[in-house]
Amino acid sequence: MRRTISLFIAIVLILVTLGIVILASASSAEYDDSTHFVKRQLYWLALSFCMACVAARFDYRFYQKLAIPSAVVSVLLLILVRIPGIGHNINGSWRWLRIGSLTFQPSEIAKLAMIMLFAWWLARNQRRIDELKRGILIPFGMLACFAFLLIVEPDFGTTMLVSFVAVFMMFIGGVAVGPLLLTGLCGLLGVVFLIFQNPERMSRILAFLDPQKYELEKAWQLTNSLRAFASGNLFGVGFGNSMQKFHYLPEAHTDFIFPIIGEELGLVTTLLVLLMYVILFVCGLRIAFNARDDFGRFLAFGITLMITMQALINFAVVTGCVPTKGLALPFISYGGSSLLVSCIMVGILLNIAHAGARAPSAISRNLFKDRARKV
Repeated sequence: MRRTISLFIAIVLILVTLGIVILASASSAEYDDSTHFVKRQLYWLALSFCMACVAARFDYRFYQKLAIPSAVVSVLLLILVRIPGIGHNINGSWRWLRIGSLTFQPSEIAKLAMIMLFAWWLARNQRRIDELKRGILIPFGMLACFAFLLIVEPDFGTTMLVSFVAVFMMFIGGVAVGPLLLTGLCGLLGVVFLIFQNPERMSRILAFLDPQKYELEKAWQLTNSLRAFASGNLFGVGFGNSMQKFHYLPEAHTDFIFPIIGEELGLVTTLLVLLMYVILFVCGLRIAFNARDDFGRFLAFGITLMITMQALINFAVVTGCVPTKGLALPFISYGGSSLLVSCIMVGILLNIAHAGARAPSAISRNLFKDRARKV
């Protein structure tokens, strides 16, 4: 387990370092002060590392007591986002709260709050998780509270991410597959209906299906993202030599920072970055497998899936595999809220890992519940 912990920490540090380095290049064309975003990110990074250390030292089992309060606070923050004068609107989306010169996204806090809530519920109801009420109705009701508030911001990307993680947590918790799939499908159809009712979202779907036709409109980001990857070839055009960052590729320092990596450092580096997220996923699964109790197991799995699934969606978006969504690349993209919450998740995961390494597990070493019998 110590090797797993060391490898996990090393990968996170490499990704964070790469993020700062590539941000220095990707954001250099945004302001007269080319270090503006780097300095802000370094401030957030210092705070994030401090919070990660606190989370790593704090016994993860305490979060069972915080599951409901943190969920309530998260829901209230998501409500405040929609109140003019309190919430901050950027590009038509109400996703930020502003406190003085500081802005943060409550949706990032909601990700961790949702994981803690579901880990608490699943651990507490293991013996009765096959029941319709405790296995389906209540968990999906909890998820609906988060999903509804996220989707009205609107933030379809985070809504889909949170829903996906919640459903997979329910699956490993032993919820019956049939009702789980049926209820999940109903929720997905509801999201699809809302997308069809939203002209902005529909235009993104059309641009995704035919990027050449909408190259100068909604597919502008995607086509320039693909050009960045194509320009990079195997080893890139060299650090700082990106052309796409000069306002050809919008949001080059946030959601679309990965194409800048591809352009400047090449295909080899992008594949190494992808490999590092795969390693994070494997390390996270190992930590979950060795957790001391059910709560630690569900919490570790939820955190691991939240980080790596968000990275996977970001990769899919910038390569044109799925329609454009506003999801940052964890540890690399510019964004204080995302970096802070991601580092806190890492700290919690490390505490679970250390606890599992110090003492034998009190449960059988199975990541997925045996559906052939009730626990």
